[in-house]
Amino acid sequence: MQKHFLLFSVLVFCILSPNVNGETMDNISPASLPSLISAIRIGGPVTFCSEQLPLDSTEVRERLEKELLLILWNRPQVILWLKRSTRYFPYIAKILAQNDMPEDLKYIAVVESALLSHAGSSKGAVGYWQFIKSTGRRYGLTINRNIDERRNFFASTKAAVRYLQELHDLFGSWTLAAAAYNVGEDRIQEEQSRQKVDNYYDFYLPLETQRYIFKIIAVKLVFSNPARFGFHLQPEDYYPPISFDKVKLTLSYRTPLYLVAQAAETYFKQIKDLNPEVRGHNLPKGSHIIAVPKGSGENFHSRFAILAEKWRQDNKMHIYIVKKGDNLSTIADRFDVALPALLAWNNLSANKYIHPGEKLVIYQ
Repeated sequence: MQKHFLLFSVLVFCILSPNVNGETMDNISPASLPSLISAIRIGGPVTFCSEQLPLDSTEVRERLEKELLLILWNRPQVILWLKRSTRYFPYIAKILAQNDMPEDLKYIAVVESALLSHAGSSKGAVGYWQFIKSTGRRYGLTINRNIDERRNFFASTKAAVRYLQELHDLFGSWTLAAAAYNVGEDRIQEEQSRQKVDNYYDFYLPLETQRYIFKIIAVKLVFSNPARFGFHLQPEDYYPPISFDKVKLTLSYRTPLYLVAQAAETYFKQIKDLNPEVRGHNLPKGSHIIAVPKGSGENFHSRFAILAEKWRQDNKMHIYIVKKGDNLSTIADRFDVALPALLAWNNLSANKYIHPGEKLVIYQ
């Protein structure tokens, strides 16, 4: 017990004591933070997409206060949300404005994914706006073993805006549209029929959906006035907007992504970070619009042509048609190639079954 108390005392001392320059280790010391009680004293009116929250209801106020307290408890996460917002919000706001939709809808992306491309859920939702496969495809997103545009910020934002607009057309309320975005329009319509209500705040819905709008509003409150909640960020603290060039590639064969990185005079990781929708290490045959670092688009195609031709000469490609009785290990042995290489060339996993008639790419 004494050991734990001493450790705690040291940690508190390190946080509060001045450093060699006479300043605290964090210029936002605990003493400067508003109390949790004062932080959740929210006066009205509070709105979501100009639709007013009924704060005169004790139950509604409690639900909002709960979500606000939970958000404020995880201050490091909120700081990251705020810092990322300048990277993504300008584009979301632009697309919403072009479609005459309220800007408050941008906070949905924070709640859904924390503005992270690779966010995923146990229900199979993926990306910035957390589309499941069927809904993503319905709104024009390419989702297959090579490309998953749910992870593409620009494509998925356009799809989310279309979906939210259709939900609003269906329900006549942005609050219900957002709730339906979470739980599905069929469930909201079903509950409307069963419960005979049309107001989100009067619905009995799955617990996640009952919390959903309150999470969004809590995020809006913090983002609308960060300093009130103790988040004193300076302009230089925020991350800059995404900046890149776009290049179009038309490929007649599967091509390693590292060639794109070399032609863009950068690294594989940066190409993956700029194009999170590309799965694996290769681009499939076909046409692609690829983001490359700003300034590297100039002369990209001439550099890529040279690199691609050299790669073709160095890597003779063979198309193998799978026969009955084949498996990945025996095919790798037959062509004297490493099994991991065979898997990577064909974007396969080790436990993937192959079937007679399938075509595999092999480089020798």
